[in-house]
Amino acid sequence: MLIFHVIRRIPLLLLFLCLSLNGPGCREDARVTVIKLGHGLAPTHPVHLAMEFMARRLEERSAGRLRMDIYPSEQLGSERECLELLQIGSLGMTKVSCSVLEGFVPAMSVLSLPYLFRDSEHRYRVLEGEIGRRLLLAGERFWLRGLCYYDAGSRSFYTKDRPVLVPDDLKGLKIRTQESPTSIRMVQALGGSPTPIAWGELYSALQQGVVDGAENNPPSFHLSRHYEVCRHYSLDEHTGVPDVLLISTKLWQDLSPEFRELVQEAALESAQVQKKLWREATQRALSEVEKAGVQIHHPDKSLFMARVGQLYEEYRDQPVLYGLIQDIQKVK
Repeated sequence: MLIFHVIRRIPLLLLFLCLSLNGPGCREDARVTVIKLGHGLAPTHPVHLAMEFMARRLEERSAGRLRMDIYPSEQLGSERECLELLQIGSLGMTKVSCSVLEGFVPAMSVLSLPYLFRDSEHRYRVLEGEIGRRLLLAGERFWLRGLCYYDAGSRSFYTKDRPVLVPDDLKGLKIRTQESPTSIRMVQALGGSPTPIAWGELYSALQQGVVDGAENNPPSFHLSRHYEVCRHYSLDEHTGVPDVLLISTKLWQDLSPEFRELVQEAALESAQVQKKLWREATQRALSEVEKAGVQIHHPDKSLFMARVGQLYEEYRDQPVLYGLIQDIQKVK
């Protein structure tokens, strides 16, 4: 979890050496500042498309003085590795799931709780309001500054051989989770066996039977082609964990006030663009996987909600986090 983990990772060290040659926000000449942004999603993903929008905005509004170069598909490492590179100042920006970020910024763990949000509109009001802004800045003490949230919809279970219609259907199944203590506890509470695996390794893990299923949103299920292996998608919609766009505090401090404002404004604009792209991608994904032969199921969510209530009780002895949960639930 700590930045010192980098010394035990030879591939990450090599990547660090390569990135250090130019730095996270280097100047090709006296007129151009280049920000490197690495993430793990495909170039066709709505989040990547929103980042491309942001890059165009930055170049336009800075008259070419500020450029953002985007490296998708884990070219610069996994989500955890990119976060570590941000912490040591060797990468400028990244996008990660809140589930992974909670290992670096503990307050973010509340956003991974199942059924925290009543619906998507409630989620938007929380994340785009005072609570969301407070959480974005909670990582500054860990050298990570949040710029905006990207909609990641609702996550649901998909499995190879049998559908998940009730929580007991998860018994005996190895379910891939993110490297998130909250996600792991959720799958355990529902009766499954959580198995953290890097996103880039999941397709082969499903093929080879290392895991029996996973959980994610419809666009990711579709674009990853996991539907080729998993033929059941059960829309229990247990979590609405957002993605977060982050900038290294080292780079943020190095930017001029003008460039900081441009970066923040472009990030917020890209979040609104991504929200629209996300809705379209979700509808398209469900249609495409169904055409490909995937059976889409609509289980009774109340059965799953009843099983995970205990996770909220675990926060009672943590007044700050428990208070944050209550604040979120009070948002109208």
